[in-house]
Amino acid sequence: MVEEYREEYWKQALEQLRAGRGRDCRAIGELPASVSPVNMSEAMHLQDALNQRLVADGFGNIVGTKIGCTTRIMQEYLGMEHPCTGAIFDSSLFSEIGVYEFNSFLHVGVECEIAVTLGESIPVSSEGYSLESVSPAVASVHAAIEVVDDRYHDFENRIPDCYTWVADDFFAAGAVLGKPVTDWTKLDLPSLRGNMLIDGEEVGDGFGRDIINGHPLEALVWLANEQSRRGHEIPAGWVVMLGSVVQTKWLQSGQKVEVEIEGLGKAVAQF
Repeated sequence: MVEEYREEYWKQALEQLRAGRGRDCRAIGELPASVSPVNMSEAMHLQDALNQRLVADGFGNIVGTKIGCTTRIMQEYLGMEHPCTGAIFDSSLFSEIGVYEFNSFLHVGVECEIAVTLGESIPVSSEGYSLESVSPAVASVHAAIEVVDDRYHDFENRIPDCYTWVADDFFAAGAVLGKPVTDWTKLDLPSLRGNMLIDGEEVGDGFGRDIINGHPLEALVWLANEQSRRGHEIPAGWVVMLGSVVQTKWLQSGQKVEVEIEGLGKAVAQF
């Protein structure tokens, strides 16, 4: 339980996770068993501590949440059975076109996403949220690229385990939002097709219905209920990445990534 979370535990784990960020970053590797989270509550407690440390160290302010593993394709790829979250920092968030320094990552990848920006807060609720009750909070919907970083020694063999990934913001490393679409209620979000190109070659596609329960905003419902459970409001202006409809693609230096979602437009990232 979080109440039994030893102070020395997260201090040691925090230092190891912190080493995976910044210009002099290095692979995190496995956390020692004695300091590794053993459940999701501990993993989120450690994530909160890491994000506070990153803000204090000048990584910028947290302006949003990425939700990972909201689609079957990503759950199968990562071996996860449920969604997870990570922080979005303003220092790595771009509008329409993002330019990233390839060497600032350990093993950078990209995902084709649908994102939203909230026009009003989603307060803590004991009654639970639904698609109908979260939708009024959405000011705009965007085509988006999520930038992820594999900060581990042996990710392909799923080492370390998922609790360490969650503690480490679940691979989060940046995002590019396409132009805001404010009349999104006129769109059939589940039927929108998204595709991703790398250097002009299509590398995958998917649909909005591939996200939780057949509707992309169901990911926001999940987040609202999860944050309420933790006693956290989601503030107005918050960016939420709802999940990838294309399996993660890993990049080489110099590559250009383009994402297009029907009805939502494009987002571009250069590495």
